[in-house]
Amino acid sequence: MPLLPLNPDELLTTTRAVRKRLDFSRPVDDQVIRECVEIAMQSPSGSNNMTMRFVVVRDEAKRKAIGEIYRQCYEIYKSMDGIYIGSIDKGGESENAQQKRSAHSADFLGEHMGDAPALVIACAESMRMENAPQMMTASVMGNVLPAMWSFMLAARARGLGTAWTTVHLMMEQQVADILGIPMATVQQACLSPLAYTVGTDFKPAARPPVDSIIHWDSW
Repeated sequence: MPLLPLNPDELLTTTRAVRKRLDFSRPVDDQVIRECVEIAMQSPSGSNNMTMRFVVVRDEAKRKAIGEIYRQCYEIYKSMDGIYIGSIDKGGESENAQQKRSAHSADFLGEHMGDAPALVIACAESMRMENAPQMMTASVMGNVLPAMWSFMLAARARGLGTAWTTVHLMMEQQVADILGIPMATVQQACLSPLAYTVGTDFKPAARPPVDSIIHWDSW
């Protein structure tokens, strides 16, 4: 399918977490999803061992069931003061206004995750990481997380919206049961809706000055 006319910097700076502007009524063709996964497979993989896996959920009943689990987890998340997006004080009036808008958007997805025409769960297949050494945890996640970000960039280039979420991991086992994911060897990393967007005119988000996050030569 034709790609949006975005140069690399535009693609990287306008791939946003899309929630309210997801078009739930428009189906997403399997081949488009395959193209996004094919691109994601070009992401770095530690030891040249591709342990990333993508579970694409199109079945309506399964989407609705996962959406309900996400809603329940999101309600728990909303009670976490200082962690919930809407409870974080950004320190300024304009910054807090932006935070409030982001919270409203996230709240919307909390109620509508299961309405997306497809859900994508990025997983790592090799081992569970609850008791793994830190190096091993970083290595396993270093396979799947770049792949999922590449998937999201490929989706954006094709007019699709995504949103990186993790709150469903509070009930990872329940989602695994719905989808037959073997919990003993597969670690879920994130869940994203996948849908065409209403309009494609996304812009870079407001961010602090770059030097506020760079530490030159020492912390």
